Amino acid sequence: MSLLDHLWARPLLLLPLPPLFWAGNLVLGRALAETFPPVSLAVGRWLVALGVLLPFVAGPAWNQRHLLRRHWLLVLACGAFGIAGYNALGYVALHSVPAASVAFLNSTLPLMVPIAAFALGVEKVRPATLAGIVLSFVGVIWIVARGDLSSLAHVGLSAGEPLVLLAVANYALYSVLVRRKPGDLDPLVFLGATMVSGLMVLLPFWIVEMARGAVLPRDAASLGAVLYIGVFASLLAFVLWNRCIATLGPSITGASFHLVALFTALLAFILLGEPVRAFHLAGAALILGGFILATLRWPAVPAAGLMDRPRADLTSKT
Repeated sequence: MSLLDHLWARPLLLLPLPPLFWAGNLVLGRALAETFPPVSLAVGRWLVALGVLLPFVAGPAWNQRHLLRRHWLLVLACGAFGIAGYNALGYVALHSVPAASVAFLNSTLPLMVPIAAFALGVEKVRPATLAGIVLSFVGVIWIVARGDLSSLAHVGLSAGEPLVLLAVANYALYSVLVRRKPGDLDPLVFLGATMVSGLMVLLPFWIVEMARGAVLPRDAASLGAVLYIGVFASLLAFVLWNRCIATLGPSITGASFHLVALFTALLAFILLGEPVRAFHLAGAALILGGFILATLRWPAVPAAGLMDRPRADLTSKT
C-alpha cells in the first residue's frame, strides 16, 4: 500500500490537511497584500482551479448543459457569493488585517449559516443556536475591538475586520443556496459552472482594478503562491474534506474547521512574525464556545448549511 493509499484509508490522518491548506491561503494572502492586487489574486486563484478542473468536467458539462441553463440563476448566485464575494473581500481585508485575525473571524462561519438560512426562509433558528450566535458575536466584537471596547468608536466602514465579516456572510449565503443544487446535476459540473460565473462577476471589478494602475507581479514566488492557492486551497482541500465527511461524518469534520484559526496563527507567527495576542485567544474561545453551544444538542443544524451537500460545496472556506 502506497503512502497515499494509507492516508486515504485513514481519514483521521487527512482531517487536519484541509484546514492547513486554507490556513496557508490566508497567510499567503497576507504576505502578498503589498504586491498582489486583491481582485487579481482572486481571479488568478479561480483561473488556476478552473484550469485544473476543466479537463474532468468539460464533457459532462456539455452533456448537462440543459440543466445548467435551467438553473442558471442558482449557478450565478453561488458564483457571486461563494467564488467572487467571499474571496475578493477576504483578500481586500488582508491588506489591513493580520492573517490570524482574519482566521479567527472566519470561525464565525458555522454560526452565520443558520442566520442566512433563517433570512432566506429555509429553516428556523433554535434557541440554543441563537444563544451560540450571540456568544460567538461577543467573541467577534472582542477581536474587532482588539481587546479594547473603547476602540469600537473608531471602527469605520473602511476598517478591515467588517470586511472579513461581510466576506463570511457571503459564504454563509452561498452555503445555504448550494443546498438547492438539483440532485441530477453532477457536483463537479456545478462547481465548474460556479467558478465560471464567479469569474464573470469578478471581471468588471478586475478591469477597474487594472485601469487604476494595478500591476501584476511576475516573480516566481508570487506565481507559485497563486498555484498553491488554486490547487491546494481550492481543489485538493475540497477532495480531502469530502473524504472526511463521507467517512467521519459532518459533525466531526465540521468541528475541524476551527483548526484553520490555530494553523493560521502558527504559520503567521513562524512565517510573517505576526504575534498572537491575548485578545485573539479570548475572542477565539468565545467563538468556539458559541459554536459548541449551538451544536451540542442539535449537531445537524450547522451541518445542514455547510456540509449536507459536500460534493457541491467545492469552494471551501478560505
